Amino acid sequence: MRLLSKAERPLLMLLFAECLKSLHHHLKKRFALTVNVQRPNSLSVPAAAGPGLCTSQGDAEVKLRMGDSGLAAETPLTVNQMFTLAVERFGDYTALSWKEGGEQHKSLNYREYYQTCRTAAKSFLKLGLQRYHGVGILGFNSAEWFIADIGAILAGGFAVGIYTTNSPEACQYVAENCKANIIVVENHKQLQKILQIEDKLPHLKAIIQYKDALKEKRPNLYTWAEFMALGEDEPDAPLDAVISSQKPNQCCTLIYTSGTTGPPKGVMLSHDNLTWTALSTSRHVRLTDATQAQESVVSYLPLSHIAAQMVDIWVTMRVGGATFFAQPDALKGSLVNTLKEVRPTAFMGVPRVWEKMQEKMKSVGAKSSAVRRKVAAWAKDVGLQTNLTKMNQEAGRTPFSYHIAKKLVFKKVRKALGLDRCNKCYTGAAPITKDTLEFFLSLDIPLYELYGMSESTGPHTISLPEAFKLTSCGIEIPGCKTKLHNPDDEGNGEICFWGRHVFMGYLNMPEKTEEALDAEGWLHSGDLGKHDQKGFLFITGRIKELIITAGGENIPPIPIEDAVKEALPLISNAMLIGDKRKFLSMLLTIKVNAQTEPEDELAAEAVEFCSRIGSNATHVSEIAGGKDRAIHTAIQEGINKVNEKATSNAQRIQKWIILDRDFSIGGGELGPTMKLKRPVVVKMYKEQIENFYKELATPTTPDNPLPPK
Repeated sequence: MRLLSKAERPLLMLLFAECLKSLHHHLKKRFALTVNVQRPNSLSVPAAAGPGLCTSQGDAEVKLRMGDSGLAAETPLTVNQMFTLAVERFGDYTALSWKEGGEQHKSLNYREYYQTCRTAAKSFLKLGLQRYHGVGILGFNSAEWFIADIGAILAGGFAVGIYTTNSPEACQYVAENCKANIIVVENHKQLQKILQIEDKLPHLKAIIQYKDALKEKRPNLYTWAEFMALGEDEPDAPLDAVISSQKPNQCCTLIYTSGTTGPPKGVMLSHDNLTWTALSTSRHVRLTDATQAQESVVSYLPLSHIAAQMVDIWVTMRVGGATFFAQPDALKGSLVNTLKEVRPTAFMGVPRVWEKMQEKMKSVGAKSSAVRRKVAAWAKDVGLQTNLTKMNQEAGRTPFSYHIAKKLVFKKVRKALGLDRCNKCYTGAAPITKDTLEFFLSLDIPLYELYGMSESTGPHTISLPEAFKLTSCGIEIPGCKTKLHNPDDEGNGEICFWGRHVFMGYLNMPEKTEEALDAEGWLHSGDLGKHDQKGFLFITGRIKELIITAGGENIPPIPIEDAVKEALPLISNAMLIGDKRKFLSMLLTIKVNAQTEPEDELAAEAVEFCSRIGSNATHVSEIAGGKDRAIHTAIQEGINKVNEKATSNAQRIQKWIILDRDFSIGGGELGPTMKLKRPVVVKMYKEQIENFYKELATPTTPDNPLPPK
């Protein structure tokens, strides 16, 4: 072996150093997404390393979860860039449409929409909106809501939706947390909440009311017209400077969680979170560009929730769709009128909306003639069997009976609901029962479940017409990945997300951010789920909702609650109790007419059930407290049937009670998307729950003695 000469040695060392440098560069590029990703505030990151995958600081930047190919590798965009692209492509198409004064139709096309948002942004800057400070928006869905939201983003602030059901104290928490410089309110009622807390908000500079005339003139309180006038003559240069300084990996929107397990958390969403998720979602569900055929949606769900924002604002903007605003009393009965007028091409409903439609249709059906009822029952049977066959992808021609049923029943039902043009009906934000899914499937209206969270900018998985299974929430939107953490023997594990839709972190909450995002950057959902052989995701429970009995048995409550509601059509809400207890018990509420708040009068479906079992009850007050013996017996029989299918004695419901009133958003038991707020209910009905467990003897059989006559 020849020894190197003195002249050759430096050359070899130089060559060796170049090789190491090249290898380091290759490894860094190859493993950019997975190597050495550290949690914020837990492991020290050298300053030269650049931004991490998450942060809890509002003015920080994060590393985007870019992929090597496909949608995950798409060029990142800011909100302004996405909007200007929409204006270039769809400038003359209707963007927003609404009724003013209940009758007069008004609209903005994309070009007008963008210019109006720019004017609002200039007005915000003139009022003193600072970079990375909030603009709170408190009111029902409207063009002004959208314009304030996007205007705040263009001006470099945070768009912050505040739930209209929030108390003044809850509004104060959000406004304080996001350092709100400006709060936009809908009307005098919402204004009063802010005026009550105004002196406790040191960052607040102005309040804007966008509906109705002001009942009083105060300093720094503006009508919408006065507010918009502020920015009309302002030069473009200062706003353009702010816009050009924005980056896709910076925060632009805060979504506040409902705070059922502690104070609300401000979910920080970046420009890229919004623009990329809108792109991936629109591609996944195959929305049509307006240049081919314009999509239309109805905006009525709370815009402070990410689901409504993603559908109504961002996804629709991506494809040049038109958003029509429902009336403020949409959820009290007027929604169906708007649907019939607009005839949307896509519609998103939380489970309670679909359940209300189901109850109404059953009520109307019950009053039909015997012949009509028979035809409807036959058609529904044909519809269910045909759609189940299609769902299971079994080959074969569509039966002739289906085409007849479609002509006689399905088309008429769709028209009556305003869904005759709608081939994309979605459900999400809370669990939906199999009964409701099958009801609509039997009417040839498949409800495509979607699943996600505020922390994933809305959707993570969505069912599709050709990838659809009852009770499954579908497959991932393109560019995203799912991991099941610590799966058990049956494949149930915690659902974890990866993708460019994963949020930046919780504002000013480093510990909570670290709880949600692990060291590799995966978002832990807190939901339990499993995949079937074809990759469909099924939600099987929620870690925080799991009931762990005194005997150590882990019980997911939702399947048991759903089984009770399915067995007993008069039950509106069922909540299982039993954490750290010796046995399970249940709180039940009865279906009632609920235009605003739950009433005492029973819903038609509940009256029909009572009548069928020999009860004349028409009000909850005639049933609660075991007053009606026939109903008490029927409920116990229904619960016995559910108990027969229990996998163990520990999973049997031993005691139950009917509450005096149904759960509601106003009552505090339900969140803005009608999701059950379990900790709140436990606190509210503490006395009734404690009464279940007062006896020393532990029941070992389903035993709920009838009340005395």
